[in-house]
Amino acid sequence: MKIHEIERHQPQPEGLEIVLHLDPALFWFQGHFAVQPLLPGVAQLDWVMHYATTLLAPDYRFHSIQNVKFQAPLLPDTTVTLTLSWNAERQILTFSYQRHDGDARHTASSGKIRLCR
Repeated sequence: MKIHEIERHQPQPEGLEIVLHLDPALFWFQGHFAVQPLLPGVAQLDWVMHYATTLLAPDYRFHSIQNVKFQAPLLPDTTVTLTLSWNAERQILTFSYQRHDGDARHTASSGKIRLCR
């Protein structure tokens, strides 16, 4: 099943940036607000955990959410950058989704998740 379309990902010194295109045909948009579909928070967190445990911290798993803030909806046919930072010493994963608006980026959601082995 197609989750989303990855345009590219850029390794950073302490993390990762992944540019995603939110395809309107995604499963997550089906039935989630009929008037204006939006990407649910649970999907955003699922993608954070998928990329974090696949690319940054493969020996870790979810422990708890330290905080999360949803500031703006992520709509179909939007391009976003998912930024992940991993602090192995504290076992804290920091994330943010930023919507692209031309050359500008606007934070849609962000948070911290504690991982464990």
